[in-house]
Amino acid sequence: MNGTALVGAALVLPDRVLDDHALIISGNRIQAVVPVAEKPSSCAVLDLGGGWLMPGFIDTQVNGGGDVLLNDRPDVDGLRAIATAHRRFGTTGLLPTLISDDPEVVDTAIEAVEAAIGEEVPGILGIHVEGPHLNPAKRGIHDASKFTAVDDRVIARLTVPARGVRMVTLAPELAPADAIKTLSERGVVVAGGHSLATYDQTRAALEQGMLGFTHLFNAMTQLGSREPGMVGAALEDRRSRFGLIVDGLHVHPATLKVALAARGVEGAMLVTDAMPPVGGRSDTFTLMGREIRVVDGTCRGPDGTLAGSALSMAGAVRNAMDMLGRSIVEVSIMASGTSAAFLGLKDETGSIVPGLRADLVHLNADRRVTRTWIAGELSEDGE
Repeated sequence: MNGTALVGAALVLPDRVLDDHALIISGNRIQAVVPVAEKPSSCAVLDLGGGWLMPGFIDTQVNGGGDVLLNDRPDVDGLRAIATAHRRFGTTGLLPTLISDDPEVVDTAIEAVEAAIGEEVPGILGIHVEGPHLNPAKRGIHDASKFTAVDDRVIARLTVPARGVRMVTLAPELAPADAIKTLSERGVVVAGGHSLATYDQTRAALEQGMLGFTHLFNAMTQLGSREPGMVGAALEDRRSRFGLIVDGLHVHPATLKVALAARGVEGAMLVTDAMPPVGGRSDTFTLMGREIRVVDGTCRGPDGTLAGSALSMAGAVRNAMDMLGRSIVEVSIMASGTSAAFLGLKDETGSIVPGLRADLVHLNADRRVTRTWIAGELSEDGE
């Protein structure tokens, strides 16, 4: 067997941590997991020097990075800069996320992502269009003047044949009858968010094919004693999945623990909702004409409104272990496996399993990213 044997780090598998084993990769695939003493002599050997070897992180909500905001640079070079910035923090797959904007910008961003996938820009899995089909009462930092209804033109835009994953966040209570069903049947991953949907409205959307929830707890109806709201529906439903921003600022750690107790790690995805400062040099940027600053580790508009985050996936992984008391196996599921399943990619990536793509991240003993592999290609540009 040719290829490379990665040794010297504990392997984080879907169900356990495995010591004294080698991970064999060849080309762009994981070939085998074998005891170190049984690694093939024909393999090159890379000693990682301790730490953990994990599936590469998959982030479904990345607004920007490396001082680039997707809304401002919806082109291949902008996408490359964002993906490169996040790769330093272990993200080997991401959905660049467009914040509510004009239809022309949405079209341009979709075309740019398709072009980036065609050029095999490392890490680009598709696009997440967050809005502009949201509820103004839960707009957050989004510009409500950009909001539009879901109509036939919107459905046609979102369902153009795609190489990559296409995801949309919308307020289900404002979507026309059967719109979610149509989008879902045509391959779009639909998530609810920035919404005033009731529990019953959310349940109806789930029955129509809605698969998840964007940054659970933030910008949606909360769990109440008589009206369970969107949060209640998300915590009850066993088929959908939700994103969690684990920075200790968007949601209190105790609330996050409740969500995990209700659904388990298989229902939760770590997401960053990252903005340009992640992997960049500046702690300020402009969003729709408003200056956004990094304040106490998060991004805020002039009035204090949360505007995404300055969180990396590596930071989210460490926070999930330290704030939520989860094991590295559980956190790996939230950072990789659940996201891959949500995007329909679990048979391609998201776990250390022979046959899957060699998308990997190495954390040292301090849980800092030192190396990543995307489809077997190594980068030693870490944290």
